[in-house]
Amino acid sequence: MKLSLKEKISYGLGAVGKDMVYMLSASYILYYYQDILGVSAIAMGVILMVARVFDAFNDPIMGVIVAKTKTRWGKFRPWLLIGTVLNAFILYFLFAAPPALNGNGLIAYAAATYILWGVTYTMMDIPFWSMIPAFTEGGKEREGLSTLARSCAGVGSALITIITMASVAWLGQGNERTGFQLFALIVAALFIVFTTIACITIKEKSTVDVDSPSVGQMFKALLQNDQAMMVVLTIVLVNCSLYITSNLVIYFFKYDFGGESWLSAYTLFNTFGGGIQILSMMLFFPLLRKVLSAIQVFYVSFAMAIVGYIALLVVIFSNMSNVFLLLIPAFFIFVAFGMLTVLTTVFLANTVDYGELKNKRRDESVIFSMQTFVVKLASGVAALIASICLAVCNLSSDTTDTGVVEVAAGSSVLWLRLTMTVIPIVGLLIAVFLFRKKYILTDEKLAEITEQIKK
Repeated sequence: MKLSLKEKISYGLGAVGKDMVYMLSASYILYYYQDILGVSAIAMGVILMVARVFDAFNDPIMGVIVAKTKTRWGKFRPWLLIGTVLNAFILYFLFAAPPALNGNGLIAYAAATYILWGVTYTMMDIPFWSMIPAFTEGGKEREGLSTLARSCAGVGSALITIITMASVAWLGQGNERTGFQLFALIVAALFIVFTTIACITIKEKSTVDVDSPSVGQMFKALLQNDQAMMVVLTIVLVNCSLYITSNLVIYFFKYDFGGESWLSAYTLFNTFGGGIQILSMMLFFPLLRKVLSAIQVFYVSFAMAIVGYIALLVVIFSNMSNVFLLLIPAFFIFVAFGMLTVLTTVFLANTVDYGELKNKRRDESVIFSMQTFVVKLASGVAALIASICLAVCNLSSDTTDTGVVEVAAGSSVLWLRLTMTVIPIVGLLIAVFLFRKKYILTDEKLAEITEQIKK
């Protein structure tokens, strides 16, 4: 039975809420604790990285737990709802650090809440993406739902990119600490509502009883699925490049662009970029997909991203007085990452069929648990790189008596600019080289695999 419009919309809503939560944490946790609360940039970088190492053990275990779950509501939805509610509460406390805490106490609080946030996010993220192969029939329907879900997730990310700082300023009335606390509360509430709608509407359609692998068997299966590992590595490099920029762009506008207009310039940049990213997933990708294969669109996206970063590098070293010039490279970068976000999910879903043919088992939770882990790993690596950059730059949140943020010193600006442009370019070039060399799941190959599985 084909998916109904109601099911598609409900699942898309779940994706919106899920990535609103993720983007808030991925893009603003470093800024909240380092720039607003005064925690050492290096300390925060270590915390974020250690949390991701912890997830290396948590994510696979969660994948196994989901695969072994058997309830009247299926194996995915119970964990999806439980994980969402817990994660929403932790998100609020993550951005509501007690004012009495400082020094080592604040560092311990940040570490504990961020690790708990990662654990509970995994609890809902793995079953969310694992549901795709379980209630779709494969082929175009699966690709269509993957595209829709990832597009909606991109909408959630873009919304956070667009509205966060303006909302924080309005809710906090000039107090960023209070503003982030109230904004996190609103996002957490929306997260619970959207996921609840998805859980009520979506039902698993697959009745196949698949044996659950042990942790050891799971890693063995992943290592045997060379295509899944290739996509996983690509996701790490692509997302690491994106998160380095997203972590540092607010510092770029605050301390490099500077002046009393930095917040309005930052909001304009993010509003434009977020809108373009949504259009790239909802409009540009479907249009290109009609005339190009998924792999060809993938290469076009990489080319656009690299061109965008080179253009950004040229602009920030030439004319920093006009924010509208920054929108030119922003167009290429946001379009590219919007389409890459959709494509990596499609490619990962395709490796489930490949793994079934090769390893004689269908491991949705196993494969998609790796997506959860590597995306969070990428954000951890990016945060560590960004924190090292901030420590080297020695950027301060001090302002003048008029509240105007002063532009940083020349050496600080140089390192900030190079970190947010050159390192992402290198990461993208490595990703496209490895992908071109190793990925084999073309449309023709996938059709062949589907026929072989049917036989």
